[in-house]
Amino acid sequence: MKTLQLIQSWWMDMTMDVRLLRIDSRLLHGQVTTNWAKAVKVNRILIVSDRVAQDRTRKTLIIQAAPPGISTNVITVEKMIRLYHDPRFDVLKPMILVEDPVDARRVVEGSGIKIDSINIGAISFDNTRVMVTDAIAVNAADVEAFKWFHDRGIKLDVRKVSNDSSKNLWKSLSEKGLVRSK
Repeated sequence: MKTLQLIQSWWMDMTMDVRLLRIDSRLLHGQVTTNWAKAVKVNRILIVSDRVAQDRTRKTLIIQAAPPGISTNVITVEKMIRLYHDPRFDVLKPMILVEDPVDARRVVEGSGIKIDSINIGAISFDNTRVMVTDAIAVNAADVEAFKWFHDRGIKLDVRKVSNDSSKNLWKSLSEKGLVRSK
C-alpha cells in the first residue's frame, strides 16, 4: 500500500518542464523565437492565447512561422492549465508564449507553474497603453499583473533575444511612476 501511495504521489507531482514563459504581443516571430528555442533547449512551443485559438487564420499563420523541427501548438489558457498537470505531457520542455501580462498571470496562477522569471519581449502600443520602454507599452491591467509577479518574487526580465543584457521591467515601471519600488 505504501509503495502504491509513493507511486501515486510521484505521478501526481510530475509536470512539464517549462523552460521559458515569454510575453510578446507578436507571439511567434522569426529570429527571436529561434534564438530563445535554441538557448533554453525546448522541444515544444506553446502559444497560449484564447484570441488566437479562436482565430483560424491567425492560428494557421503562427504555426507556419514555427522554427523547423520544433512542434508548435496554439491552445487556450484553460487548456494550458489542464495540460500542465496532466502526466501525459510531463515530457514537454516548452517555451510558452502569451500576448500580454494578464494571460501570463492567468497561466501561472491557474496552473501553479514554478518560474523564477518571466521574459518580456514586446507589448504593442494602443490608445489604452503608455510606453514604458521602447518596445513595451502597458495599461492598468498589465501593471496589476506585473505587480502580482513582482509580489511573488518573479523577476520581470526584458530581453528580445537570449544574449541581450537583461533589464528589469520593475525598475522601468517605477521610473514611470506606475508602481512603487519595494
